[in-house]
This record gives sequence, structure tokens and C-alpha cells, in this order.
Amino acid sequence: DTTATAATTHIGPRSILPFSPDCPHVPKPQQDQTTMSGRASGQVKNRAPAPIQISAEQILREAAERQEQHQLDPITKVHDAEEYQSFLRDRRKNFEDNIRYRREHIGNWVKYAKFEEDNKEYERARSVFERALEVEHRSPELWLRYAEFEMRNEFVNRARNVLDRAVQILPRVDFLWYKYVYMEEMVGDVPKCRAVFERWMKWMPDDGAWLSYARFEGRCGQADRAEAVMRRYVNTYPSARSFLRFAKWAEFEAKNVGLARTVFESALVELEPEESRQARVFKQFASFEERQGEYERA
Repeated sequence: DTTATAATTHIGPRSILPFSPDCPHVPKPQQDQTTMSGRASGQVKNRAPAPIQISAEQILREAAERQEQHQLDPITKVHDAEEYQSFLRDRRKNFEDNIRYRREHIGNWVKYAKFEEDNKEYERARSVFERALEVEHRSPELWLRYAEFEMRNEFVNRARNVLDRAVQILPRVDFLWYKYVYMEEMVGDVPKCRAVFERWMKWMPDDGAWLSYARFEGRCGQADRAEAVMRRYVNTYPSARSFLRFAKWAEFEAKNVGLARTVFESALVELEPEESRQARVFKQFASFEERQGEYERA
């Protein structure tokens, strides 16, 4: 019966036939004679040199010949005030278009402000910087460029205000503090510079900031204040590194040998054992005594 035969030979969707290599309906797998690189296992790669060799000189010459010529901006000659205003208007339109295309790119804002500065349009340049800060007020580089613009044109109070805003928003960026104290010292306002240093020290900066503060007091002739700053430094960071820096400052910058010896001895007594027993502490202490001619103490 064909109906019965078809029923017995029907294969359901979940039926699994055992694989048999002798089955005439199943193709036999062919053995792959190629390797992992795609070449036949018996094929040998041709290692002969190419008939035409290209030298490095030829490559450089062709690269130089194919370079595009640098297009210089045309020189604009201005004959009267109306043409000058038209020239400024066109350039400002170009800058505004660049900002519209890439608003987050700080370089476009800085170039725009520099253009206004070159044309003595200080209020416009200041307005460009303020607009840029609305876009990216967390950029230390932008704050620095803004402050340098004010300092370059001798707007000291405006530069002070810009740097004060910058360190309030980004108190962990050291170069803004360095620029702030540098400006105050350059204008000769020692109390303001000291006040800025004190504000900076409240944020517990790194070693360089404390040393800069001590050196500032040394330049002002305030040796006692400089020593007090270094003592605060070692109390803030009680480690072998801070004590060794204090001793080095006392010996070479303050020229106070007694203070340097006291710092070394305090490091051996006041620090924790894992800090005071470091080899570099004894090595630098012995080198210090040797430089002073105290060989027995060394």
C-alpha cells in the first residue's frame, strides 16, 4: 500500500536521521588541502625580488610632487572706514559660521577672540570668551586664554576677576593657581599674592605648591614665614618625602644648616617606623653630614 508506505517514511520537523557516509543522498565531505593562510599546503611563496625596485628617494619625490599647493589668504587693502567695517563684518561672519558648525571646539572661539583683540575690539573679544564659557566652562585652557588676554592688554582687575572665577570652578587645576599668584607677584601686590596662596593651601595641593609658597616668602625676605610654610607642609604630609624636601630646602635655599639637621633628626623620631627606616632617609642624612665635614656623624 503506497499510503501506508508514505506514512511510515514521513519525517517530522523534529526527527533526526543518523549520519551515514554510505548514504547516496548525503554528499561526502571533501578534504580541505589549504592551510590557515589560504595557500595550498604544497605551494611555495615566491620570494624573488620584484623586477622593478622603488627607492625611498623616489617615494619622497612623488609625495612632494603630489602635494597640493598651499593657498594663501588674499591680501586685503582697506582704503576707508567703510571698507574696514565691511572687512570686519565678513570675517566675523566666517568665524560665526565656524562656531555654528563646531560649537564645542575651543580653538574656534579662541581664534575669534584673537581676531577681535588684534583689531582692538576688546569688548567684543571679551564677549566671545564669555560666550565660549557658556558652552564649556570646565575647560582650564579656555580660562587660561581668557586671563592671558586680559593680562596681555594690562586689564589687571579684569584678569584678577577671571582667575578668581576660574579657581572657584576648577580648584584642583594647579596651573590656574600658578598663573594667579604669578600675576599678583608681578604687579607687586604681596598681600593679595599671599592671600591667594593661603586659599590654595586649603585645598591641600601637591609638593610643588608648598615649595612655591615658601620660595615666594623667601623672595619677599620673610625667612620666618617661609620656614613656617615648610613646617605646615610636613605636618600636612607627614612622610619621608616631605621631610627630605624640607631638609633640602633648608640646606640649599634657606642656607640654614642647623634647621636642616633638625629636620633630619625629626624625621627619624617623629615618623612612623616604615617611613623613618627607609634607606634613602639615612643615605641623605649621611650625605648632608658629609657635605658639612662632619664625617664622624656621617
